[in-house]
Formats: sequence, structure tokens, C-alpha cells
Amino acid sequence: MLRCYTSDHFVLPLPPGHRFPMAKYRLLREHIEAELADRTQLCIAEPATRADLVRAHCPDYVDRVLGGTLGDRELKRIGFPWSPAVAERTTRVSGATLAALETAIRGRTLAVNLAGGTHHAAYARGGGYCIFNDAVVAARAAQARGLARRMLVVDLDVHQGDGTAAICREDPSIYTYSMHGARNYPAVKEPGDLDVALPDGTEDALYLELLDRYLDQALAEARPDAVIYLAGADPYEGDALGYLSLSKTGLRERDRRVLARCRAAGLPVAITMGGGYAPEVRDIVDIHAATVALAAEFAAAGSVSP
Repeated sequence: MLRCYTSDHFVLPLPPGHRFPMAKYRLLREHIEAELADRTQLCIAEPATRADLVRAHCPDYVDRVLGGTLGDRELKRIGFPWSPAVAERTTRVSGATLAALETAIRGRTLAVNLAGGTHHAAYARGGGYCIFNDAVVAARAAQARGLARRMLVVDLDVHQGDGTAAICREDPSIYTYSMHGARNYPAVKEPGDLDVALPDGTEDALYLELLDRYLDQALAEARPDAVIYLAGADPYEGDALGYLSLSKTGLRERDRRVLARCRAAGLPVAITMGGGYAPEVRDIVDIHAATVALAAEFAAAGSVSP
């Protein structure tokens, strides 16, 4: 049974008209409860601790997030107003990815965070709706607990994982692979271990061809013990911020190829949802739900070989 960690009960109090689709997390959890209850186990993870967070982030930045003393320019870059609920939720999101990764490694399986993918958060700053970098927090926590030595982050959000790349630039134990829109946010990309920049309008066939080629390269170069997979919904052709043109069928095939390749390599996988900004929130939920359903199929097939 696929374990799914949810944090949608901890809601960011956003002002009316805010463009971030916060409702997608509740709707995704409700869809799973209604349609995938026999194949999934929903869990609420513990928040990441300060000790977990400072393995990835500057201690002063962590304390200012938790204490509510970020400046106006910092909050503008993040895109959320601060409140105690913001601090609670962002630690819960990182905690959920950490729990998913630990579950996946210990069970030689897959596990899911029904949020996460906060890959724009760097060492001492947030950005692009990201406050703490859940993938790096989770990877370094797993390393500190002796669960893994080398990690691979496969980032297939439409936006480059600049924060992840920046934090891990001098860390050869965490390999960062990002495949993203060339012209999309952030304007200035941070070089990761493997960056694949795609032209506007990239469709299913080219995307999947490049994914096959570069995923094999990333796995060979990273030599990981486990994988964190950011399964963004924003490469979708209907996304308002995406610039790419993948269909829902193409996105599901993307997920299948990533999970199949990781299973063939004997690797446990923690999956996060990443971004999604389609005008109709149900399109975002459909894409994320298809990722979860596919992960449940792979989990039902049994554990991977060590």
C-alpha cells in the first residue's frame, strides 16, 4: 500500500485573489480518499525540526522564518505574507518529504508527499512560493540518519530548481537533475549537476525522448541510494505559468518512465507534487492524482531489490 503524507490541514491564510492554488492540496487529498482509499494510506507527518532545517538552510534564516522576522523584500520574493500558520505549514511540508523518503528507503518502495517540491528555496532565502527546500532537508536528514549516502533529485517541475542547485553546488553527495522551460522563472538559473532547458511549446514526444536520455545520464553519474522526484503539474499545456505543451497523457507517461527506470535500478523513491497553475484547479488535481495512482501501482508490485 502506498503511504501518502498530507499537510493540507495546515492551511496558509492567503489574501483573496492570491494566485497560488492552495485549494489543490485539499482537493487532491479528498480525491485520494474517494478514489484510491484501497491502495493508499494517508498520514500526517511530524514537522521538520530546527535541526533538520539547518542542515539545508542558514540558521539565522530558519530562526527568522520561524520567529516571523523576515523583511518585506524577503516576503515579497517568497510571495506569501508571514503568519504563524505559514511557519507551521512550511515545516510540515518539509517533514512530509522527510517522512516519505524515510518510508521509501526503509521499505525499499515508494512514498508520496501530497505537497512539497519547494525547490526555489536557497540556503538563506526563499522565493517563488518556497520557504524551506523540502528535498534538500529530507535528503540531508536521511544522510544524517545513516539511511543513504548519495541522493538524486529528479526535478521535472517546469521551473528550474535553482534553490536546490545552489544549496547542493558544493555537495557531491546530492546530485541535482532539472528539466525545465528555458524561458521560465527564475530569470537567472543556478547551474546544477544536470540542467536540460526546453524551448517554449515542447510537446510530449520531444520531452519524453529527452527524459529517457538524460534520466539515464543522471542515474549513471549520481550513483544514488535513493531518489527524490518532483513531479510538477506545470509542464501541462494548459498551465498559466508553464510555457510547455505536455498533455495529461504525456505527463502520466513521464511519471511512468521515471518510476520504471528507478525500479529497474533498484532505487526507492520519494515523490513530491511540485507546481501547477492551470486556471482550472481540477486540471492540477487530475495531474497530481494520476501521479499518485501510478505510484500506487508501482508500490503494489512490491519492494525494489537493494
